[in-house]
Amino acid sequence: MEWTGLNEIREKFLAFFESKGHLRLPSFSLVPQGDPSLLLINSGMAPMKKYFTGEVTPPCLRVCTCQKCLRTVDIENVGKTARHGSYFEMLGNFSFGEYFKREAITWAWEFVTEVMRMDPALLYCSVFYESDDNWDKEAWDIWTKEVGIPESHMARLGKEDNFWEHGKGPCGPCSEIYYDRGEQYGCGAPGCAVGCDCDRYVEFYDLVFTQFDSDGAGNYAELETKNIDTGLGLERLGCICQGVDQLFEIDTVRSIREHISRISGVAYHADPESDLSLRVITDHARATVMLIGDGVLPSNEGRGYVLRRLLRRAARHGRLLGIGRLFLCEVAETVIEENAGAYPSLHERREFILRVIANEEENFSRTIDAGLQLLEKMIADTAGPALSGEDAFKLSDTFGFPIDLTKEILAENGMAVEEEKYKALMKEQRERSRAARKEAGGWDSAGDVDTAGLPATQFVGYETDECEATVLAVEGDIVILDKTPFYAESGGQCGDTGWIGKEYNAKAVNITDTKKTLDGVILHYCTADVPHAGDIVKANVDSGARWQIRRNHTAAHLLHAALREVLGTHVEQAGQSVTPHSVRFDFTHFAALTWEELRKVTLLVNKSIWKAIPVETETLPIEEAKARGAMALFGEKYGDTVRMVRIPGCSMELCGGTHAANTGNLGMFIVTSESSVASGVRRIEALTGDMAQMKYRADQAKLRHIAEALKTNDITELAARAESVMAQLKETEKALAAAREKLSAYAVRELLQGAREIGGVRFVSGTLECDAAGLRQACDIARQSGEDTAALFACATEKGTLQFAAACAPGAVQLGAHAGNIAKAAAQAAGGSGGGKPDSAMAGGKDPAKRGEALAAGEAALRSMLNR
Repeated sequence: MEWTGLNEIREKFLAFFESKGHLRLPSFSLVPQGDPSLLLINSGMAPMKKYFTGEVTPPCLRVCTCQKCLRTVDIENVGKTARHGSYFEMLGNFSFGEYFKREAITWAWEFVTEVMRMDPALLYCSVFYESDDNWDKEAWDIWTKEVGIPESHMARLGKEDNFWEHGKGPCGPCSEIYYDRGEQYGCGAPGCAVGCDCDRYVEFYDLVFTQFDSDGAGNYAELETKNIDTGLGLERLGCICQGVDQLFEIDTVRSIREHISRISGVAYHADPESDLSLRVITDHARATVMLIGDGVLPSNEGRGYVLRRLLRRAARHGRLLGIGRLFLCEVAETVIEENAGAYPSLHERREFILRVIANEEENFSRTIDAGLQLLEKMIADTAGPALSGEDAFKLSDTFGFPIDLTKEILAENGMAVEEEKYKALMKEQRERSRAARKEAGGWDSAGDVDTAGLPATQFVGYETDECEATVLAVEGDIVILDKTPFYAESGGQCGDTGWIGKEYNAKAVNITDTKKTLDGVILHYCTADVPHAGDIVKANVDSGARWQIRRNHTAAHLLHAALREVLGTHVEQAGQSVTPHSVRFDFTHFAALTWEELRKVTLLVNKSIWKAIPVETETLPIEEAKARGAMALFGEKYGDTVRMVRIPGCSMELCGGTHAANTGNLGMFIVTSESSVASGVRRIEALTGDMAQMKYRADQAKLRHIAEALKTNDITELAARAESVMAQLKETEKALAAAREKLSAYAVRELLQGAREIGGVRFVSGTLECDAAGLRQACDIARQSGEDTAALFACATEKGTLQFAAACAPGAVQLGAHAGNIAKAAAQAAGGSGGGKPDSAMAGGKDPAKRGEALAAGEAALRSMLNR
């Protein structure tokens, strides 16, 4: 067997099955499309489920893929062994009711022995066997009689090893191919053979024969249409072909690991602890690059949380290796370089991927040191075997420490965490997070509507706003027509509204919304008096609303192009909402737009409007559209034929929505807000046409009102007048502050005259009419009045609460006085909290009525410190 690189193995597999009539499909995104049961794609078969179930017609009855996969279970254990990682690639060939066992088995054997040149003497195969009456004799005979595998190299394994089943539904036996690594990897037991738990026989190719339908109760019916689902672990085959023992020694993965060694100055195999860290960073760097490349961004929920967890775990292990700076971007460069041949989009999105990683690592770096120090102190202060839920919550809430990272560090110290208490404390935040923004552009409310047997609705809304149609079905307040001018909610564009009327009855039924099912049936939501199946009706779209929707959708395309021109090509659409009233556009970027950037973006969009550019639409093959440079959106699934919307000189995107015929129809474009939606995602809200003009007039009216209030009649002088007023205000505030300082200093000196001697310390306390800055100044005056002085001052805040400040001069501190504890005692007496250092401290109280009690409590605390 020849040494073969991982990228070469991938290409050999795909090319081989192409030669057998398979359609090579690119890897599906790690983000599942239309499968809510999965957080992330975790197997080669997962994206194919829709083809196996018949929900979607496959592009070919034979396909082959190399699928990116991510295993999210027990991420904290990744790195502890050299065999497992979170990210991996799965090669697979699939048949959707076309070929079956004979072809699957013979082609698998041909690939491993003739293409990969693996020694047949080192290969073993297994088949399903439960009893003489229940086993896969068909597969056994193909292996032994047709392929020619000697029975000594065959194994019969039970259901646990050689039967694929997940509850009810399609299932079947499987056959696996093993590689014998040699006696030196075995356990030495007399019965050591295929199926043994030792490291000698490595299973690397699994052929699943889906031939039964299970009822979940142990009964199996033969399927009329049988399928083939195979999985060949790319990294596992790489280990075999390259003669290495572990994932982290394969050529492309080793390059990443060696880069980390160069950065850290730590060699692999030098120490078990540093080896663990090198493996963690290597694996997590691969996973994060692939996740971000597929559009996942760090967050506190779902996929984003998985990404954040991987990034932060990698960053922490960098610290354990002694890397004292941001470094994950450098590692990501190598990941991209090693994988861009198979996944060209990594090069295209390189800048975006690196910025996401840099942003997240930098954010975590700002808190990790303080968080680690606090956790170390918490561990030292905890007498029992578990850290309190309150402490774990504080780490998460204050320092952004994921609970998984806290648990991992605790485990390293032989401890656990009080998870139930932690979960209770986090419940409110998690609920808020789950209720965070709903991604624009999708809907899922049609799941309860039965459209079985109905044809996809013919959409004629690109050409007309009205048509005659036949009612195919009515379910409650939902009407289904054979054809319709109503655009169904999709791609961020809202569904059309309007009305339908019977041919023989002028009374119309209002359509309040329009949605579409996965099988292309358009649903019209009515108010009342719905027609009956078989009725001939006239369907009318609200042309006024559609006119505004068209304007706003075209504006979204112009805005997207302008943002990429001003901010950079890392900008990509992350969601949008197009309604008759406004356009909301979410996009990937890492900082708030400056006023100048917003001005440039707005000007670019309006320049395109002023040019009155015709908007062109064209239906063409997707590959041709991409070749012309049309932009496809993250996470969006396209068919073989697509609709391309082109605004010459400005924008070219794949889009199924309705658009203005000419950019001049937009009239004008105004941005109403720019804000953050999530880490690395910004949002712009804007108006066009009549809405923009109304907003402009309203803003002008406000400016005139402000001008009048500032005693000027000329709006053009407003900025200068405002600056003048602010300068005057600043001077007045300075004068007031100086006056307050004098009054505060006078009041402090008055209080100092009544200072009390407590255990050798001169103690002064009282209430001042000032703010927090005045309290600090008062403490400075008291400290400077004598080496033995301690002070406690209070003031009322604008919110109706109390503020405390305490100070102790060096001599007082030497005698045992502690400002932090004095302030804390005062605050607690007033229902608050706070504290600080021995020489100075600030605190707050909630109940202003307890001001006297609070000052007395502070004095009592001082007496206790000095034993007086």
